[in-house]
Amino acid sequence: MVISHHIADGTLHVRILHELNVTDRAAAALRIESLVHAHRPERVAVELPSRSPSPMTFSALARVQRMCQSLGVPLTATAPGGSPLSPFGPETGAPRPQWLEHGARHNH
Repeated sequence: MVISHHIADGTLHVRILHELNVTDRAAAALRIESLVHAHRPERVAVELPSRSPSPMTFSALARVQRMCQSLGVPLTATAPGGSPLSPFGPETGAPRPQWLEHGARHNH
């Protein structure tokens, strides 16, 4: 299992249980996407496994963020313990990095 989740007060809370690798990043992203489509939450909150997530963990998170954005569902990401991670979440006010818009590949 790579994620756990629960729904409370219209928010889908997802916890990524460990740093993702090439083998499980797609599975994690697909599972979160499936949960969003099945439950249609008002917002999604993702707790990452560490303050410095691996590139594969960020890749999965970026994929989920793009999907949430296309559905108009706000997404926030936090480190363990709940501290927000920039640049995720509308309240940060920071400009969105280009890799969030186009993914990790530069073939656009």
